[in-house]
Amino acid sequence: MEVLSSRVLLRPTDFEQSFRFYAEILALHIYREWVSGSTRGVVFFLGGGFLELSGSSEAPCSEKVSLWLQVRDVNAVGRELEDSGVDIVEAPVDKPWGLREMRVQDPDGVRLVIVEVPKDHPLRRP
Repeated sequence: MEVLSSRVLLRPTDFEQSFRFYAEILALHIYREWVSGSTRGVVFFLGGGFLELSGSSEAPCSEKVSLWLQVRDVNAVGRELEDSGVDIVEAPVDKPWGLREMRVQDPDGVRLVIVEVPKDHPLRRP
């Protein structure tokens, strides 16, 4: 299988609340937006992929799925999110596998793992 593009698709309970979280609080850049009848959708750039919010669903979120977002400085991002009123599930901490990580949740409870990869970590090597 040759994958040409990929994205994570979320169907939030409250579209506008989730849109504000990703667009304003996380400040993700918008790739594309649309309105089709009563359905609004938006696709955000997410590093090498995309995050799409579209439609809605009352289905509960699962803790089996998390968004893994690599940033340059997890401490700075943590301070920004805390200042924005985001509930920090786990403050930035050095993990045994060598990454510095923190955890937050979006308005529907989707877990976001915010990660800093140290300069000497094997993920930085080709």
